[in-house]
Amino acid sequence: MRPAPAQGLVDDAELLRFSTAGSVDDGKSTLIGRLLYDTKTVFEDQLAHVTDVSTRRGDERVNLALLTDGLRAEREQGITIDVAYRYFATPRRKFIIADTPGHVQYTRNMVTGASTASLTIILVDARHGLVEQSRRHAVIAALLRIPHLVVAVNKMDLVGWDEAAFRRIETEVRAFAAGLDGPELTVIPISALTGANVVAASVEMPWYVGPALLAHLEAVDIASDANRVDARFPVQWVVRPQSAATAHHDYRGYAGQVAGGVLRPGDPIVVLPSGVTSTIAKIEQGGEAIAEAYAPMSVTLHLADAVDVGRGDMVCRPDNQPTVGQELDAMLCWLADKPLAAKGRYALKHTTRWTRAVIGEVSYRLDVNTGGRDAAAGALGKNDVGRVRLRTSTPILYDAYRQNRTTGSFILVDEATNATVAAGMLLQGPA
Repeated sequence: MRPAPAQGLVDDAELLRFSTAGSVDDGKSTLIGRLLYDTKTVFEDQLAHVTDVSTRRGDERVNLALLTDGLRAEREQGITIDVAYRYFATPRRKFIIADTPGHVQYTRNMVTGASTASLTIILVDARHGLVEQSRRHAVIAALLRIPHLVVAVNKMDLVGWDEAAFRRIETEVRAFAAGLDGPELTVIPISALTGANVVAASVEMPWYVGPALLAHLEAVDIASDANRVDARFPVQWVVRPQSAATAHHDYRGYAGQVAGGVLRPGDPIVVLPSGVTSTIAKIEQGGEAIAEAYAPMSVTLHLADAVDVGRGDMVCRPDNQPTVGQELDAMLCWLADKPLAAKGRYALKHTTRWTRAVIGEVSYRLDVNTGGRDAAAGALGKNDVGRVRLRTSTPILYDAYRQNRTTGSFILVDEATNATVAAGMLLQGPA
């Protein structure tokens, strides 16, 4: 087994979730394979298997893309179909990667893979520059409010490490990104095949003075990405004594994951939708009392008063409350084969709360290649993204997605098949 980074160095490191995207053959899987290989996160038997497959296929060198293209169909076609999740760590940070597909027919896979990411890497072939699929991925990254975007100009070895070729693409990328209400942008020249500027700085490109890709991933500031202002705590479970021996103990806690803001003992709170007020008496994590809790920590709250709190309720500050409503405007990414049409009825899951929803109208379909709008669409097909109006049977407690990605998102479920048919992002105000 290849040596792994010392565990003691990464136990307290931050976790960065990032996704990769790009056009077909831009090298997404090769890049991830390179990161796994160069950070010594590949087991010897995995490497031996990939080496054997590469030899039988006639590849000139070990095909690191095979470390992530796990499905047989992916290996046969040389493309990524499903979302592949991988983990690696360095002394500075832990990482979870979502390798997402580039094909237009797998847009839904890209959306689901990137939905929890704090950073997205879009690969661009140095020979071809920004293509339609690259633009589509950038538009989706902006729509998903991913805070950080890296455009990795790959295959610099195939253009002779030419600075002029990179600068042309960098200028084109920055001009296109300027038209998006999107994330912080970084453009880095790399060669995933040779490893140049991926983990270590490239000697072939002395004209590039920025960080290598891994150095940027380790240093990018993600602590400020989370909403630390608007306290939101959707209640997942009411914790009570579980045995007869402890049943006499006066213990009642409310477990869940902090969705925003910072919670501390002594803070005044209000429980929605009931509107009852109390004060946080104690916060526990893993059975131990802690001084504060913030997203995305999973904790148990104890309140000073015996109030009625249940699953689906939300704890927040009395002077800072989410919107309560049933008439909702949202951007939907449609995931199902059967198209969405007006008057469709679905189950809606928002944070820890379930309700039912009826689609009122499809306002427009978004052209994910350009960001344009088709107001005459009237429906959404598989992989389409569009704005819809819907009404829920009971009010939900939400923020705009751009304000809070947790309380501003939801899924729609077909109750007949129990299949998730859409991922939604809630809006407030005019488009």
